Amino acid sequence: MSLSIRNQFPGTVAAVTPGAAMAVVTVHLDGGGRLTAAITREAVGELGLTEGAAVRALVKSTEVALATGPVDGLSIRNRLPGTVTAVATGGAMGSVKVDTGSGALTAAITVDAITELGLASGTPVVALIKSTEVSLATP
Repeated sequence: MSLSIRNQFPGTVAAVTPGAAMAVVTVHLDGGGRLTAAITREAVGELGLTEGAAVRALVKSTEVALATGPVDGLSIRNRLPGTVTAVATGGAMGSVKVDTGSGALTAAITVDAITELGLASGTPVVALIKSTEVSLATP
C-alpha cells in the first residue's frame, strides 16, 4: 500500500498504556528518539500492539509545528529536535524538511511562519506533534 503521508518512522512499541477508550503507545524509533501515539484501545487490539511489536508511526505534514527555541509549558508530548535541510515556498504555504536524526520529517506551514521564524537550511528546530496526530501501522 502506498500512502500520501510523508512522515513515516519505523520503530518498535516500547509500552502500551490502556485507558477506558484510548491507549497511549510509546514507540522507540529505529533511528533513535521516541514518539507517543494516542489511539483507540480497539486499534491496539486490531493491530496486535504489544511491547516489542514492529510499527510505522505516520504523521501528516500539516500536523507538524516547528519551534526555533526552547519549548516549555506545552502539553504536546512529541518534540523531535532537528535541523532544517530544505525549504520550499509557494503562495501561502511552504514545505520545510527537517533531519531529526530519527528520520526525515516534512512540515507544511505557512510562508509567513517560515519568514517570521527565519527558517533556512541549517536552522535548528524542534518539531512538535500532538500524540493524537500520530497514527500507527503494522507490517
